Amino acid sequence: MFIPKLYKSEDFNLVKDIIREHAFALLISSEEKIRATHSMMILNEEDPENRYIETHISKANPQAKILKNGSVVLCDFLGAHAYISSSWYDHINVSTWNYEAVQIYGKVELMNHDELYRHLDQLTAKYEAPQQCPVMLKDMGKAFVEKEMQGAFGMKIIPTEIFIKQKLSQNRKENDFRNIIAQLEHGDENAKQIAEKMKLL
Repeated sequence: MFIPKLYKSEDFNLVKDIIREHAFALLISSEEKIRATHSMMILNEEDPENRYIETHISKANPQAKILKNGSVVLCDFLGAHAYISSSWYDHINVSTWNYEAVQIYGKVELMNHDELYRHLDQLTAKYEAPQQCPVMLKDMGKAFVEKEMQGAFGMKIIPTEIFIKQKLSQNRKENDFRNIIAQLEHGDENAKQIAEKMKLL
């Protein structure tokens, strides 16, 4: 990911926020050919000094057939994002896009049976908890869960490089910057999120 100095961040709290709020991300690998799979990801922070990403894909996925311990992958997370119209400036300029993104390169460690079960349990709990009638893994019955797990390819991704980008109109003069915020506040949820992020700069 190309990150001009103006947009580069080293705020790990932002990484955690983006992974938590935009967990459906791209798992990218380039062994044999470039492959990309959208998958649910969780940041494991049980050991704060050794955080890593957890995810799983289908064993039937061609990407699962080539990934192994030590494989290098890229996890690509796109946070809030919004179109910025050139009509919002007080001068002629190009339109653009404001956004937050995180890319994490890492090495794969394949999950064993117990690690995969724990991963699926935590993932299910996260998204079922707010449901009106949540169904947790324990409610599905051990035999059913064990059968379904046979089709899952679980992995831990140990980070080797982390890149954080916050492109929030930092290159605009004050008047344009304030007008961009005002316009975004009338947009959709993504636009409103970007407006709030800009206010914090």
